[in-house]
Parts: sequence; structure tokens; C-alpha cells
Amino acid sequence: MMAELIFYPVIHELELPNGERLFLEIDGQPILLFNIAGNFFAIADVCTHDHGELGEGDLEGYEIICPRHGARFDVRNGNATRLPAVQPTTHYPVRIIDGMVEVGINS
Repeated sequence: MMAELIFYPVIHELELPNGERLFLEIDGQPILLFNIAGNFFAIADVCTHDHGELGEGDLEGYEIICPRHGARFDVRNGNATRLPAVQPTTHYPVRIIDGMVEVGINS
């Protein structure tokens, strides 16, 4: 049986400016929420190379760069795009309902 998504409202879309990120924790999971050109994306705040945090890394286009070893992840889907990471980080679905950004977590 597939897990059902539960969407958690986290912030109004106007409160997270373009190019900014928000650090979240939902159900004990560290999550990064990004606003890139008015589009919102959410991934785990975890580098799959060394399980450290990604959140303080630089953002170049749609890639976040791990601040420790330079691995890169596409914030649109969580895919690892540069070594030393080879496994994707978790990607979370995002939707906007009445201006509220919501992040979906498997129940």
C-alpha cells in the first residue's frame, strides 16, 4: 500500500522572497524550501555523500552546493549532479493553496 501524502502549510508565498531559502523541520525531517523565480522546491537538508547539512551551501541556478565537499543537488528533484554524491537527496512535493506554501510528507 502506498503511503499517503500529508501537506503541511509552512509559509505564505510572499514571505519567502525570490532566491531565498527557509529551513524547516516537519515530522523530525530537516527540509530546505527554496523560492527560485517564483517557483517553490523542497529537498531534504541532507547531503547523501556524508549526511551533513546542505542548507548553508551556495545556490547556483537550480543547484545547491554542499558546503563541505562540493557535491551538488538539483533542488527541483533532489538528484545528485556532481561527485562526490551519487545518490539523490529526498525531494518533497510542494503546492500553493490560497497563497500558502505547503510541503508534502509521506504519512
